[in-house]
Amino acid sequence: MASSCETKKFHIVMFPWLATGHITPFLHLSNTLASKGFTITFILPKKAIQQFSRFNQHPNLIDFHPITLPPVDGLPAGVETASEVPIEVTHFLCIAMDRTRDQVEKIIRGTNPKVVVYDMAHWVSDITASLGIKSVNYTVLSAAAVAFADVPVRGIVKGKELTVDELAVPPPGYPSSTIVLRPHEGKLLSFIFFPYGEATTFWERISTGMRMCDALAIRTCDEIEGKLCEYLGEQYKKRVFLTGPVLTEPANDVVSLENQWIDWLGKFEPGSVVFCAFGSQIMLEKSQFQELVLGFELSGHPFLVALKPPAGSSTIKEALPEGFEERVKGRGIIWGEWVQQVLILNHPSVGCFVNHCGFGSMWESLMSDSQIVLVPHLGDQVLNTRLLADELKVGLEVERDEQGWVSKEKLSDAIKCVMDQGNELGCSLRKNHSKWRGVVSDPDFMSSYIDKFVQNLHDLVK
Repeated sequence: MASSCETKKFHIVMFPWLATGHITPFLHLSNTLASKGFTITFILPKKAIQQFSRFNQHPNLIDFHPITLPPVDGLPAGVETASEVPIEVTHFLCIAMDRTRDQVEKIIRGTNPKVVVYDMAHWVSDITASLGIKSVNYTVLSAAAVAFADVPVRGIVKGKELTVDELAVPPPGYPSSTIVLRPHEGKLLSFIFFPYGEATTFWERISTGMRMCDALAIRTCDEIEGKLCEYLGEQYKKRVFLTGPVLTEPANDVVSLENQWIDWLGKFEPGSVVFCAFGSQIMLEKSQFQELVLGFELSGHPFLVALKPPAGSSTIKEALPEGFEERVKGRGIIWGEWVQQVLILNHPSVGCFVNHCGFGSMWESLMSDSQIVLVPHLGDQVLNTRLLADELKVGLEVERDEQGWVSKEKLSDAIKCVMDQGNELGCSLRKNHSKWRGVVSDPDFMSSYIDKFVQNLHDLVK
C-alpha cells in the first residue's frame, strides 16, 4: 500500500477535453486525489479557468495552468469550451486544442509529473513517452458507450466507414444483450467517422488515445460495468483502473443554491417538482422544444426546465408556445441559462429528474432520491439510457418514433408513471433505484475505489 509520504511527492498533470462534461469529472477526480495529498497541475484555457476555479476545493494543491487557444477558421473568436458552440462546430475547437500541443508539452516538461491524465488529446502519449512519464487515458463516458462503438475488433480502417446497419450491431464479444442500440439507431454512431481535428476522425482520435497510453482509467465501477471494463482491457491490451463515479460534494461555504431557486422550490410539496436538464451542448429544434415543454405542462406537475434556447431562437421566451407562460404561471419555469444541477436535484421538493443521460447526469440521477425519466439524444446517451432503463431497471426511457420525435403525450405519460405512487411499473423502478442508490452512495463504496485507484497509480510508476 502506498504511504502518505509517497503520495505527497506524487504530481499529476490533468488535461481534459474542453467540454463541461469532461472538465467537471476531471476536476472531481483532482479534488479527490488532492484530498489524499496528490498535487495537480490542471491545464485549461484562461476563460475556462475563471469558470471552473471556484470548484477547486484544494487551491494549495491544485494549480490551474492556462493555455491560449489559437484562432481557427470556423471557430468563433473567444470560444474556449464546447458548451459555447453547437455540436457541429466542436470539430474546429478540437483543431484549436491540438494546436496547443507545444504549450502543453512545455507545461509537462516544466512540472515534471509522474503521470499525465488526458482523454481527447491523443497526442499526449507521444509527449509523455519521449519524457519517460506515464500516461493514463481517462474515459468519462460509460464503458458501455466506448465498448460498443470504439473497439479494435470492429475492424475499422481509414477510408472505409461502417454502414449505419453495421454500427447498430454490437461488436464481436460485446458482453451485454441489453445495453445495445435498436436496429434503426445505428445512425447515432455515424459521428465517429466525422472529422474531429485536422486529418483525423473521432474514431481515430479515441482509439489512438486508448491504444497509445500506459493504462486506461474509467469513471465507473465493477458492480455496474465490470464485464464491459474487462472487455475494453482485453480489446486494447491495457490495464484498466476504475475510479468509481467520483462525485465530490460541493463545499457549503463556497457553493450554495441560489436564493431564487430556494424560494421557488420551497413553495411546493416534497417530491412534487419535475426538474429537467439536458446538459450544456444539446440544442433542440424549435418544434421539438415546444413539444417537450407542452409535455411538462400536460403532466400536471410543477416543473423547472433548464434548456438552451432552441435553434433559430435567441431567447427562451420567444420560443415558447403561444399562451404557455400564462397557463403555467406559478407552477412552471423554462430557464435558458446554466443552473446548479446537483443542488437543485437534491432539493427536497424535487421528485423527478428528466435528463438526457449524459454520463455525469446518469450518476447524479442514480445517486439522488428523484425518480428518473430519460430522453437521450446522442449515441452514448442512448447506451447510458439502456444501462439505467433496461439493465438496472431504475429509470424510464421516453419512447420515440423511428424518426426520433418525442411527443408531449409520451413525455407526460412517462412522468406520470414514475411520479404515481400507485403505478406498478413506477413502484418497481423506485424499488430498484433505492437499492442501487444505497450501493453507490455508500461512503465506503466511494473510498474503496479511490484507494485502489491511488494504489494503481503508484504501481504504474514503479
